[in-house]
Amino acid sequence: MSTKEKVSEEKVTLLDSSHENEIILYNDDVNTFEHVIKTLIDVCDHTPQQAEQCSLIVHYKGKCSVKSGSLSDLKPRCEKLLSAGLSAEIV
Repeated sequence: MSTKEKVSEEKVTLLDSSHENEIILYNDDVNTFEHVIKTLIDVCDHTPQQAEQCSLIVHYKGKCSVKSGSLSDLKPRCEKLLSAGLSAEIV
C-alpha cells in the first residue's frame, strides 16, 4: 500500500466515524405534513424539498433517517424534534 493510499484510507475512516450516528424520524398519527416539514427545515437544516421527501418517506415507510453526524451535533437536534412533538431517536 502506498503512502497516498494509506492517507486516503485514514481520511475515509475519520469521515466515517464522525457520521456513524443518525436521527431516525418515525411516523405518527398526530403531526401534519406542514408541521413535520417546517420542523425538519428549522431543526435539521433541510431544504423544503428535502423535508417534504423525508415527510413522505416517514408517512409511507414508517420511518426515515433525517440527519447523520456526530453525536454532539445530533443530540440537541433530536431534543428539538422531540420538543416539537415528533417521534425521533438517535441510532
